[in-house]
Amino acid sequence: MPRILVVDDQKDVRAMICMVLRVNHFDVVEAASAEAGLKAFGEAHFDAAIIDIFLEDASGLELIARLRERVPDVPVIAVSGMAAFDGTARSDDLTRVVYLQKPFRPAELMGAIASARAAVQAPEVERAGV
Repeated sequence: MPRILVVDDQKDVRAMICMVLRVNHFDVVEAASAEAGLKAFGEAHFDAAIIDIFLEDASGLELIARLRERVPDVPVIAVSGMAAFDGTARSDDLTRVVYLQKPFRPAELMGAIASARAAVQAPEVERAGV
């Protein structure tokens, strides 16, 4: 069963995301802060991460960069209630991140997970000459 890390400081949003993922047969680890998310990421293997961009204790974009330092090809979905994402080009760690605007529907979340997985696999296909 694929394992996904969900980091969002809004308990109700985190609960909704986790419910959708569990219904779709994902093992889910929840974190309410960047610090807790980073700790969880260091303790287990994750097939993807869903990170809120605006966390109370840190920038979600910084958290994504730290996760990518540890596992460069981890699929990442960044979520936010803001309409514009201005951090997308700040570093190589933030490339191949799928952005999803809140509120979103369960089907949009599942589509974003598929897109994030494809985004990190695409460079492998290019390197293989396919």
